[in-house]
Amino acid sequence: MVDYAEIEKLYAGLRVSDVRDGLDWIGLFSKGSVDQSIRPLFPGVRIAGPALTVRLVASHEQAPPMTADEYTDWAYAHWYGSRHISPYKAEISRGDVVVIEAPDLGVGQLGSNNTLAFLTFGAQGVVSSGGVRDTDECRLQGVPVFAQHISQTMTQGRIEYLEHGVPVTIGGQRVNPGDLVVGDGDGVIIVPEQHLEEVAKYARQEADNDKRGRRKMYEQLGWALDDTVQIA
Repeated sequence: MVDYAEIEKLYAGLRVSDVRDGLDWIGLFSKGSVDQSIRPLFPGVRIAGPALTVRLVASHEQAPPMTADEYTDWAYAHWYGSRHISPYKAEISRGDVVVIEAPDLGVGQLGSNNTLAFLTFGAQGVVSSGGVRDTDECRLQGVPVFAQHISQTMTQGRIEYLEHGVPVTIGGQRVNPGDLVVGDGDGVIIVPEQHLEEVAKYARQEADNDKRGRRKMYEQLGWALDDTVQIA
């Protein structure tokens, strides 16, 4: 697996659009671009790191008839103790992106608590084909979240953990553990681990060409040169 420090070096400042160009340049025209329905929760976020993959599935289990107090015990002791668990958190390395294949059941399996927990374990962000809730707090906390929809619903009796560290499919794209996940305002793109260096080479070529062209126009317009037109 490529070290995260090497990814930082190779992909520093590269946009999703640049990475898309890099994949095209090596002939992977139909690969990488995650469906546009999976979007950043708020603007200005960027992720670029190796995937830690997780698969959630629809649950067959329903909560039995019980009082509200019994439901509290059932939810915390049983559901979050044995069904919707997160054993993968202990395996997060610095810079990982948690990639969750989740069924589209209108469930907010991401929220202000678990996305912040991912950050405390060293992840830089999370991408899910499912939903997110607690969105005001998520935005305030600033953890990069890319999800398919916003939902109010919790997971009990709806979806549960199945496995992690396996290939998953998200937004029509396969993601293997260790593949590179890049996300920004243009969405999410996946780079297979075996193509990281080659894609970065041509993504950088196109990014620098774009910067040179826009820099000339900045100068013609008399604009101050910002970071987006600086070439390292």
